[in-house]
Amino acid sequence: MTPISDIIQRRFSCRSYADKAVPDAVLQIFKTKVEEPHRGLFGNAPRFTLITMDALPREAWKQLGTYGVIKNARLYLAGMIGPAPMATCDYGYCKEKLILEATRLGLNTCWLGGTFAISAFGHAAGMRRNELLPTITPLGYAAERRSLTERVMRGFAGSDHRAPWSKLFFCGNASTPLDPAEAGPYTEALENVRLAPSASNKQPWRIIYEPNRKIFSFYLSRTIGYKHLRDVSLQEIDMGIAMCHFDLTVKELGIAGSWRQDDASPKIKSWEYTATWQAEGK
Repeated sequence: MTPISDIIQRRFSCRSYADKAVPDAVLQIFKTKVEEPHRGLFGNAPRFTLITMDALPREAWKQLGTYGVIKNARLYLAGMIGPAPMATCDYGYCKEKLILEATRLGLNTCWLGGTFAISAFGHAAGMRRNELLPTITPLGYAAERRSLTERVMRGFAGSDHRAPWSKLFFCGNASTPLDPAEAGPYTEALENVRLAPSASNKQPWRIIYEPNRKIFSFYLSRTIGYKHLRDVSLQEIDMGIAMCHFDLTVKELGIAGSWRQDDASPKIKSWEYTATWQAEGK
């Protein structure tokens, strides 16, 4: 089995796809994963489905809103969830698990939260009345050369750059940066959080580590203008993605722990508390 860190490092946001079909054997493996029941860390259960574009005439593709942004994609992963506390976070957690599975299978992907026609994709995905369709994701094989649109978008979003540890991870309080050496067995998990995708590469997560209690408190530092889009917060989805990377990594490393929401967590100006992970035992 490929280590989760290798999969996370291999994944990148791909907008230009080769005109090449996904083999049936690979597609069937991934489809089985998509159709399994999904449940996030806080009990919400998003639904996912695959949409095959080959069944639609090319003229209809323009109506789906990704024309010009995504090139040559023939397959999309759509995810739906009902409004509920922590629903968007659970959505990001569950969908990122599927995206990492697609990466393991050799497929390329891209999170799309603001450049698709929700009515057309919702109809194709069988979206129910009380559900939201926050994002879609093209699946396929990367083209040998990125389109001009993709190169411009990656440059604008800073997609090839990640914030340093000192901006994201802290020790004991919100003002003391966490040195990687101080993270001990959690260094790999935090680095995988740093590499997580996010809307416009804003990396809105902030994590405070309390070494004595082996507690990691996850906070959201919102970016103005990203609070809500399509009735959901993309940055709350980003938090779910970050928590997915952390959770999968510590589990693979054999470090047992649990998630909870802690009313006694410190209040920090301009940050919103999201969740806490605590290691089991002493």
